[in-house]
Amino acid sequence: MSRPFRFGVSLLAPATGAEWAAKCRRAEELGYDVITVADHLGMPAPFPSLVAAAQATRRPRLGTFVLNAAFWNPALLAREVATTNALTGGRLELGLGTGYVPAEHEAAGLPFGTARERVDHLLRMVEELERLLGADGSSLGTPWPGGKAPQTPDGGPPRVPLLIGANGDRMLRMAAEHADIVSFTGARTGRNGTLEPLSATELDGRLALYRKASAGREVPAELNLLIQIVSVTDDRAAAVRPWLPRLPLLTEREVLELPVVLIGSAEQLVDQVRELRERFGFSYLTVLEPNLEVFAPVVDALRGR
Repeated sequence: MSRPFRFGVSLLAPATGAEWAAKCRRAEELGYDVITVADHLGMPAPFPSLVAAAQATRRPRLGTFVLNAAFWNPALLAREVATTNALTGGRLELGLGTGYVPAEHEAAGLPFGTARERVDHLLRMVEELERLLGADGSSLGTPWPGGKAPQTPDGGPPRVPLLIGANGDRMLRMAAEHADIVSFTGARTGRNGTLEPLSATELDGRLALYRKASAGREVPAELNLLIQIVSVTDDRAAAVRPWLPRLPLLTEREVLELPVVLIGSAEQLVDQVRELRERFGFSYLTVLEPNLEVFAPVVDALRGR
């Protein structure tokens, strides 16, 4: 049975306290279920931003989407998670990934390492967080069917759902074992930290590997996809044309067919989102901050359905 739709927005632009609160309130007004913050240098710091978002809103959950594991030490991150979850009233969703931009690691004075080393570090991080946070009853990785996080046995704050952003084989197997939410990047990492979008057929292959690895799960994970391009228009060809220089290996038709691209009339976007759930199983979709308003009619039409 398909999960009901949830919709998130990833806020990217630094802002004053008043501006940040206004953005978060607007996301809540438009019906978004999750407000998230990334973990890139030059963007807002994740945890204080989420605490501020909690103060400005009542309903949305609040997530890291996703933390660059190489920036963090497990013990220090566990402190951030526990404190942020408490200050947000148990609304935190913890998203973790390996990081993929070499220049950011260099700027932070941290080794980038090989892909294997980055995945090894993330796995150690997940295992340590489960141990450290489990000690106070706020454990990660606890299934939360129906989108409602369970209370701890002693009536404490809700447990923190774990999201893992994944695409490679090892990452998908790790997510199958540990994650409550699996975020498919819809892209592969190219040279110099660039992202190359996956075709629908390639994404089918990623989902097939994940489903095989997660076949023994008692409670299926929620599946998330980050949508990169959103445009409401009656001229799909004209809307996609400005993006073609950034995707030089793809034709106009191939770009329009990418799972991470939603271009068309409002009705067509609603149909495309339904197709993402029917074909791939994605019930939780995230859009980037510039698409907050343009995606709102889809949120209004499909949220919770």
